[in-house]
Amino acid sequence: MTLPKAAVIARLIVICGPSGAGKGTLVERLLRRFPDLVVSVSATTRPRRSKDEVDGKDYFFLSEEEFRRRVDAGSFLEWASFSGNLYGTPKDEVFAHLEAGRDVVLEIELDGARQIAERFPAALMIFVKPPSLQELERRLRGRKTESEASISRRMRRAEEELEAVEQGTWAGSRSFDYVIVNDSVSRAADELARIVQRTREQDEQADCR
Repeated sequence: MTLPKAAVIARLIVICGPSGAGKGTLVERLLRRFPDLVVSVSATTRPRRSKDEVDGKDYFFLSEEEFRRRVDAGSFLEWASFSGNLYGTPKDEVFAHLEAGRDVVLEIELDGARQIAERFPAALMIFVKPPSLQELERRLRGRKTESEASISRRMRRAEEELEAVEQGTWAGSRSFDYVIVNDSVSRAADELARIVQRTREQDEQADCR
């Protein structure tokens, strides 16, 4: 699987991290600074958490049968199982934006990031890390949308992910380009914006050569 030719200029920007690390909040702040960025809408088999979640905007909500049919058809850039549900990034929409020269943000979990890193080495890989596991658990509980069993699963997964990233074993020789500790939303959002701005400037300079 290869990126469209125009993607030499456009970038896949991967924002990865444990559930509860604050990826979504940082992406929202990033879009305020860079409204031309496109955030890919993921597909999932998980049920909607509330009536406010909109199909096609928050997620594409699919049955497991339909999701696996699309996996077999090669419709996802990446897909993974997380906390008992399936998640994936639809390929066609992402490629269409890249071909038009628009940078695309993927907000995904570590298994999906591993697949992107292997298939698309030019992707900008950013890991969002909580300041501590205790703070991560506090945030998960603060959502009031998770059962005790779900919180336990997410915490175990977070420990595994953080260890893999720290030890550099999450994707062979590939490491994350940047690791952001989300101890303060405003500070972390500023850091993320600087990273994206710096990367864009470097891409523009390279394109002018």
